[in-house]
Amino acid sequence: MTRDALKIFVTVDLQHRVFAVERASGPMHKVGAVRRTRAILDSQSTGLTGIRRMIVILIGPMKVGKSTVGRLLAARLGLPRQPLDKNRWKYYREIGFDEEHARSLAENGSLDAAVNYCKPFEVHAVERHLAEIQNCVADFGAGYSVQEDPILYERVRRALDPHPQVVLLLPSPDVDQSVVCLNDRVDEKLRALNEHYVRHPANRSLAKAVVYTSGKTPEETCADILHSLRIDLL
Repeated sequence: MTRDALKIFVTVDLQHRVFAVERASGPMHKVGAVRRTRAILDSQSTGLTGIRRMIVILIGPMKVGKSTVGRLLAARLGLPRQPLDKNRWKYYREIGFDEEHARSLAENGSLDAAVNYCKPFEVHAVERHLAEIQNCVADFGAGYSVQEDPILYERVRRALDPHPQVVLLLPSPDVDQSVVCLNDRVDEKLRALNEHYVRHPANRSLAKAVVYTSGKTPEETCADILHSLRIDLL
């Protein structure tokens, strides 16, 4: 692509994003929308691929608010929301996921065995999802980014590494306080698993930014994410 052609592409893309923001959120001053979009594009200005594939990725434990904040963030940015869980069963089945076996493990009271069985399928889902989506907000279920097996963890790390907007949501910088906060929201049977997700170092090592949610509304958390990504909305 020539320099002139690339310039035209970026201009058209900016105009499209301004229209999308206005349509999703009501009238907005175009200068602010263009400034916001330019900040996003500049953050991945490593060539045409970077310009076309801006993805904000939310990771974190169960009930921390990823889905709610993801919807708000998508609306604020004028981008679609593409939760990984939406297509996970399709991705799992691509490599032979046995639903009956997974259900049997869970029903027989072996939650750890059921979770461990799903791990290779989760990693495949992360790889496939990030290969398919572009220009969106993608929130991940709690388990996808927490992998015990070094090989599986490395695959997730490689899949996320090209994306500079990976945001970890936690209630508090204090791990014990985060566990207590989330225990009030999570089913008792899942509390030990969720505590594992909170304490595990994988999420912090994969995230490019950490945003704390305790004492904030979802709208305030959304604003903190925009600030952490240096996206200016007027």
